[in-house]
Amino acid sequence: MNGLHIDITDHQQSFLPGQILSGTVHWDNQRSAKDASLRLLWYTEGKGTEDIGIVESVEYEGAQLSDRYAFEFTLPIGPYTFSGRLISLVWALELQVGKEWLRHEFVLSPTGNEILLETSGK
Repeated sequence: MNGLHIDITDHQQSFLPGQILSGTVHWDNQRSAKDASLRLLWYTEGKGTEDIGIVESVEYEGAQLSDRYAFEFTLPIGPYTFSGRLISLVWALELQVGKEWLRHEFVLSPTGNEILLETSGK
């Protein structure tokens, strides 16, 4: 296990569009800690070309080998988290410190639940 951590306030795992996502990131004993960043992003996975959208990024200049920072993002109105037979869209926070990285996934939708795409079977 690497020494990277993303802690979301109240351990919340699902969010509504426009809601505030906040918490802390911290790391311990990272050899190359001078380069650290946190990204709010979505990505697709499944068949076909995978896509990624970086919504916002925070750079932590002067990061130490062990460090802690608070963060806060206002979530956009979309796209929503969904899962289909061929493709899914996933929201995540991604912390990178040097060459180490950690991704923490969460749900963004107007219901607070992942949208499941039904297929008609035709």
